[in-house]
Amino acid sequence: MTPSFEKLQKALKKLPGLGYRSAEKIALHLTVEKPTLLPELATALENAAEKIKRCNQCGNLCEEELCAVCLNPKRVPDVICVVEQVPDLIAIERSGAYNGLYHVLHGKLAPIQGIGPDDLNLEILGRRIAEGKVTEIILALSNNIEGEATCHYIQETLIGDRPLKVSRIGFGLPSGGGIVYADSITLKSALDGRRDFH
Repeated sequence: MTPSFEKLQKALKKLPGLGYRSAEKIALHLTVEKPTLLPELATALENAAEKIKRCNQCGNLCEEELCAVCLNPKRVPDVICVVEQVPDLIAIERSGAYNGLYHVLHGKLAPIQGIGPDDLNLEILGRRIAEGKVTEIILALSNNIEGEATCHYIQETLIGDRPLKVSRIGFGLPSGGGIVYADSITLKSALDGRRDFH
């Protein structure tokens, strides 16, 4: 194979879920079977790299200062659903079961992997809580040790003794399961069946 092909394959292999064979298959598809897709893909990637960024308020994807959810006047402004990643936000939006605002942490606490509070989008969440406009926090984090640890950190460090309703998503989600893999009905049940978190 050519050096350019190998470079393309190595770049594709860095994507989540792609191993050596999958990256090779996609690289062959783009260079041999459908070479007309390559310039379109390159343009889309350049455009994404240039324009897509994190929302200054919640951490969702956007192209301006704030995302479409934060700018939507029809959203309930005093309820924040805290999620780990953008795909979790998308999954909850798809369920149609929630109409408040979000906060994307971009991960969860995992000290063994070297992920601490400074590695997450917690500072802005703390500011949003401190402003006093929030009445409820929904902790929609994974049902595993790291998710629980992150929930406890938010409760103890960011919320403290503030008079907020704090609930934890959980009903309907399997232990160790992620939000992004749940179907819409399961997510609706999980949101409807949330419990107080202390």
